[in-house]
Amino acid sequence: MQSIDDPFDLVLSYPQWQGSGRPEHLRRGAEAAAEVCRNYGPLARVPEAGEGEVGGGIHRWTAIAEQFRSAQAILDARQPRRILTAGGDCACDIAVIDYLHRRYPDLTVIWVDAHLDANTVETTPSGNFHGMPVAAILGSAPVALQALLSTPLPPTQFRYVSAHVGDEGDWAFQRARDLTWLEPGQRIAEQAVSGPIHIHFDLDALDPAEFPHVAYPDGRLSFAAGLALVRSAAAAGLVGLTITEFAPADERAARDGSGFLERLCEAATTKQ
Repeated sequence: MQSIDDPFDLVLSYPQWQGSGRPEHLRRGAEAAAEVCRNYGPLARVPEAGEGEVGGGIHRWTAIAEQFRSAQAILDARQPRRILTAGGDCACDIAVIDYLHRRYPDLTVIWVDAHLDANTVETTPSGNFHGMPVAAILGSAPVALQALLSTPLPPTQFRYVSAHVGDEGDWAFQRARDLTWLEPGQRIAEQAVSGPIHIHFDLDALDPAEFPHVAYPDGRLSFAAGLALVRSAAAAGLVGLTITEFAPADERAARDGSGFLERLCEAATTKQ
């Protein structure tokens, strides 16, 4: 049940791990993230879907597609205005972004990540779906998913933050669509971005010296810069925050990492 004091209309627990190439600790991380995020709005859970089978060149595709349809059903039934999502691998954000873009055609998506995540089925070197969500939301989703998605997000309504790791397919997609970056040290309003805004926050964007609880420790972003970015977006008009790729090795690591997740959620509800 929603309280009038809840800062988000919906907290979506989306514990998808099947898109990852290193999924060992993602379920633990997704559950820890849900426990933090549930304090900020009414919780709904996307059911898990098992191992899944290969489909269309993507590992565990049947499970990914099943969870996508479950998430869409929850979003369409609840019709939230503001969504906090506790992932899960990176690809859990596709359903959320598609819903928010239908609701807010002028939505800007800020993709905080160490990785470009812009491969397609044709260019992926791994077959892991968590390397494809940027391509999917910008109109190059797998054929089996295209019928379930609405209008693609225009490249002009997308910004990277801190992404610097990619293979040939990622960089080719970025160049072809002229995808650009925000500077995390500058306020959102200073960079010609205004609400409504959705932030995809992959925790592997963070410097592993500050946040080691990820499967791909390639990040460069500081705690302070990440929190400042979310605060700035909250002031400009934040309608969505998705936290992904939390991969704590044990319960102690889950408790340690959850402290930063709580700070992210607090930043998302700060009005300046």
